[in-house]
Amino acid sequence: MAKKTTKLRPWTKEDVRTMRVLAREKVKTSVIARKLKRSVGATYQQASKHGVTLGTSNARERHKRTGRQKVAG
Repeated sequence: MAKKTTKLRPWTKEDVRTMRVLAREKVKTSVIARKLKRSVGATYQQASKHGVTLGTSNARERHKRTGRQKVAG
């Protein structure tokens, strides 16, 4: 069976603007990615490239709230 290929879409100024606005509103990264029709990884990469801070992952937030440390292992 043939492997499905994905076509890379360049990020437009409008995509970056939307990402910035949603990040400022503290929208979850997965929701931002879905609205932009991008992967979460691609969204993180573009955010880093443009100096946009995205929210933390749920696991990190849970540990922060409960005060638990990540166990090595």
